[in-house]
Amino acid sequence: MKKSNFTEEQIIGILKKVEAGALVAETCRQHGIAEATYYKWKTKYAGLEVSQLRRMKDLEAECAKLKKMYAELALEHHALKDVMSKSTKPGRTHEPLPGDAK
Repeated sequence: MKKSNFTEEQIIGILKKVEAGALVAETCRQHGIAEATYYKWKTKYAGLEVSQLRRMKDLEAECAKLKKMYAELALEHHALKDVMSKSTKPGRTHEPLPGDAK
């Protein structure tokens, strides 16, 4: 997906300009965007303030970090569980090492 030429702050500013009464077509022409882009932004950023958007981005980054941490721990847990199940199978006895006293 292509990265936008506009920052989220600029996008919110454009949306607010239209909310204040500017025409969509005129605002889109001034900023060099398609009306479809405006409506896509509107569905994504409608009603958000810049501070809320920053908070949302921070929370998304933290969530991604926690998901990665959970995946790593779950993988380690399953590996350890697999090792433990293989080493403690019923009926398996410890064979004496060579040189062990009987």
